[in-house]
Amino acid sequence: MAWHLNILIMATTCFMLFPRSEQSSQSELLQQLRKQLEYPRQLDGWGNSSSDPCYIQPTAVLAVSCEGNAITELKIIGDRITKPPKFSGYSVPNVTLSEAFVIDSFVTTLARLTTLRVVILVSLGLWGPLPDKIHRLSSLEVLDLSSNFLYGSIPPKLSVMSKLHTVTLDGNYFNVSVPDWLDSFSNLTVLRLQSNRLKGSIPASIGKAAMLTELALAGNSISGDIPELGNLNKLEMLDLRDNELDGELPEMPTALVTILISKNSLKGEIPEQFGQLNRLQHLDLSFNFLVGSPPEEVFSLPNISYLNLAANMLSGSLSSSLTCSSTLGFVDLSTNRLTGDLPACLNGNMNNKVVKFDGNCFSADPGHQHEAKYCQQSHKGRGSNKDVGLIVTVVGILFILLVLSLVLMASNKRSCQKVLAEQQFLQKHKEDNSTSGMSSELLANARCISQAVKLGTQIQPSYRIFSLEELKEATKSFERSEFLGEGAIGKLYKGKLENGTLIAIRCLALHQRYSIRNLKLRLDLLAKLRHPNLVCLLGHCIDSAVDESSVKRVFLVYEYVPGGTLSSYLYGSSPEKTLKWCDRLQVLIATAKAVHFLHTGIIPGSLYNRLKSPSILLDEHLMAKLSDYGLSIITEEIYKHEVVEGKRYLQNNAAEMEDSEDDVYSFGCILLEVLMGPKLHEKGAPFVLNDLVVSVSSQEEREEVLDPVIIGTSSHDSLSIVVSLMIKCLSAESLTRPSIEEVLWNLQYAAQVQVTADGDQRSEVSSQAC
Repeated sequence: MAWHLNILIMATTCFMLFPRSEQSSQSELLQQLRKQLEYPRQLDGWGNSSSDPCYIQPTAVLAVSCEGNAITELKIIGDRITKPPKFSGYSVPNVTLSEAFVIDSFVTTLARLTTLRVVILVSLGLWGPLPDKIHRLSSLEVLDLSSNFLYGSIPPKLSVMSKLHTVTLDGNYFNVSVPDWLDSFSNLTVLRLQSNRLKGSIPASIGKAAMLTELALAGNSISGDIPELGNLNKLEMLDLRDNELDGELPEMPTALVTILISKNSLKGEIPEQFGQLNRLQHLDLSFNFLVGSPPEEVFSLPNISYLNLAANMLSGSLSSSLTCSSTLGFVDLSTNRLTGDLPACLNGNMNNKVVKFDGNCFSADPGHQHEAKYCQQSHKGRGSNKDVGLIVTVVGILFILLVLSLVLMASNKRSCQKVLAEQQFLQKHKEDNSTSGMSSELLANARCISQAVKLGTQIQPSYRIFSLEELKEATKSFERSEFLGEGAIGKLYKGKLENGTLIAIRCLALHQRYSIRNLKLRLDLLAKLRHPNLVCLLGHCIDSAVDESSVKRVFLVYEYVPGGTLSSYLYGSSPEKTLKWCDRLQVLIATAKAVHFLHTGIIPGSLYNRLKSPSILLDEHLMAKLSDYGLSIITEEIYKHEVVEGKRYLQNNAAEMEDSEDDVYSFGCILLEVLMGPKLHEKGAPFVLNDLVVSVSSQEEREEVLDPVIIGTSSHDSLSIVVSLMIKCLSAESLTRPSIEEVLWNLQYAAQVQVTADGDQRSEVSSQAC
């Protein structure tokens, strides 16, 4: 009976502790979000570790709702409301969050709160392209990210969020077309995309989003026709103001209460069907090019209160028997071409009704009206102006076509000359001999994306082609005294150019026989990899075969980094080469930034980069730079002969090249070396890793296997973060490993914790962790 009682007590205890553990986990996620948002003042109440956000009194700017121990609503209204004159997609000081902010990592953290039904994050300075992984919030019903700095496209995977009914992305910088998949939303009722940079036309599929009650696309650059919306039987508010719509007005759903389509270029007449919209209260069609007489039934709609038809080209006269609804309080007919008498119900501000009709040809109030012939001549003149405009347009098009033809002829001439030169140079090679996973077309079209362009503006030496004689002179004909080492990817030499610049030269012996054209495409792509944490590639030299049709060796010329390798600091015995814990964190952060750039900074990305501690070089300021990167772009055959740490072989090279998780595993090995130091070789990596996993919960046991140098210079919290991260990176299952973005964010967070523990200011933390 005793053991039955013990089991019962243990089970009860587990059930009691489980909710607390879950609650604690969610509180930790909220704290992570607070750090990623760079501690906005609205979240100061979360600074008390003993307070539970679920029980903090909600305010106008902050609310956290919970059901049981599950967080269901997160509302944070920030005060970053300033919009810069120009926003180019990068961090703006004191306006957006800092350069350290990574939108992908933020959404990853947010998505771990899987029970969220309402997310409102307004005016917080969020910047970057909204990642597709937002769809992981499968329970989400309301999403409001207004007044931030999000750009790019609206994530297509939003459409798979079956419970989502309200999407508000007003006041951002989304700059593609309106999504064409809105009809796939099963429950979407409110869609607000106002004040962005959307362009193109409104897709016809929006007319199939049957549950829509509110559609707001004002303040964009949308052009073309308004699609048929007659099937949107529940649509109550339509706001298309301040765009470039230039079609005709279609018939509208009968449930509409508000129609706002001012400041466009709409033409044609106002459909008579507008006079049947009995629920309509607010109609604004001002500042368009609408013609004809307005439907008189619009003035007598039972609920109409606001009617603005100003600044159009409406003509004709209004019937003297026109009746106005008792609810009509404002009418603006000014700046049109209307003639005749003003109907009695519009003549004078009767019953608190405001009527504006200046700039027409009405007989009433002649002091503010044009003469009758003005409206008639204006109507005739439109045809004449239209003819003149048509002639000017035709002449302009013919002139543009002529210029384009001349440019095309000149371009074709240069292209033909280039092709003939290449054919003479490669006359013995009819086909591309490449066996790699990257086609010549992909290599030729490889390009840097925005991050690479941004980083490329930093001052770095230009890339150039070296001659073999130049390299021989720099290395004294590759003599032994200039030899730095040899690995599986070739020999490394130190050299000195004629101008005194020190260089490092990597000699690659190719296992494949590339054509010169194909190799040059690969080297051009490699030359685009410029980043402060990458050893700068200065140029290359191709050692051709005798017939100049293929190559046997390639020399890559890098900048010389004098500080030595990371491994020399970890395993060296000299005191001056001992790295403290905070220095090691900065080295890891710099390396993670370099890897993140290699994965995302160019298209196609460089996904397998031989990450090892000897490949991480430190300059005189202990700034880390990654070497031997991107070599898979030149040749993949080399890696088939190389054993990777942990006896993992690249059996299927093509598949490995598509899997960026290999870099994450290798990064985990570097983390292990940084944590262990010389102790790593005493027992061997597998044994030490096992000891570390077993003792991860105990600080004292863990310190027994750590490098003694870091024990006295680390905080318990920052060390725990890196240890946990290392274990995740070395996970046997690649699917459970973190992404390189998550690796970088965790390291930056650990650096923040470390510096905070040392007593530094939070602003200094951000600058060091960037």
